[in-house]
Amino acid sequence: MKINSKDFQVGQGEKVDLQRWPTTAEPFYNSKNQYKKLLKERIKQLSSQQQLLYASNRHAFLLIFQAMDAAGKDGAIKHVMSGVNPQGCQVFSFKHPNQIELQHDFLWRTTRELPERGRIGIFNRSYYEEVLIARVHPEILQSEGVPGQEKIQQTVWDERYRSIINLERHLHINGTRILKFFLHLSKEEQRKRFLERIDNPHKNWKFSVADIEERKFWKQYMMFYGQCLTATSTENVPWYVVPADDKKNARLIVSQILLDSLEGLGMAYPTSSKDRQSELLAIRSELMK
Repeated sequence: MKINSKDFQVGQGEKVDLQRWPTTAEPFYNSKNQYKKLLKERIKQLSSQQQLLYASNRHAFLLIFQAMDAAGKDGAIKHVMSGVNPQGCQVFSFKHPNQIELQHDFLWRTTRELPERGRIGIFNRSYYEEVLIARVHPEILQSEGVPGQEKIQQTVWDERYRSIINLERHLHINGTRILKFFLHLSKEEQRKRFLERIDNPHKNWKFSVADIEERKFWKQYMMFYGQCLTATSTENVPWYVVPADDKKNARLIVSQILLDSLEGLGMAYPTSSKDRQSELLAIRSELMK
């Protein structure tokens, strides 16, 4: 069964209620072996497209991953991008801003890490944290020292949505293609994965008490994620809501969306001018002596 990227896309102006969006989907594989084969095929195709991206030097790609804890962001990045040349790909994980970052506007620290033309940049969490966790925990916004935010109102978030949309529009116009993935995990599946992290000694390092504390705010996160997806999914830079209860299925979906986007650019290797061809032939003749 072919994966249709549009099935997971949030349309511009579409109101998102995540309680109505599925966290599971019909599997796109029949067995573990078939999953490995399908992923391997896509990784090979992604590797070819990434070489084209680098050679043509016309576009950059930015992949943004947002999700609740244990949704599989790290695994998706690791498995889907495993065949990409490390020289052409950069991954950044954004946690709580440090003191230097707090002295700048909320887009500053992520803007510094945007990918160059010909490269793929990956944000494991992003500037979207500033309209998500900062809404769940208003003290974060107040600690940023933004003028006039002693009393937080809805206009604060509307203005931040507008800033994000303007930034993404600017990047798109200038050649950066942005893919935004929300890995949609159910609360029950998160519980199972937390238990696995506790019970498996090799996964203990993945678990922290803070994960349980944030779980208490599940309803708020789902509400604010829904509002964020509604406000910031645009025609050129849409959100993709990827059912994440099945990690393997989620990886296949992400890889297909990325592959479709790369192939959609219709990239080709640069052609040499007549003067360049003559130069190369002369060099070749010299080397053959």
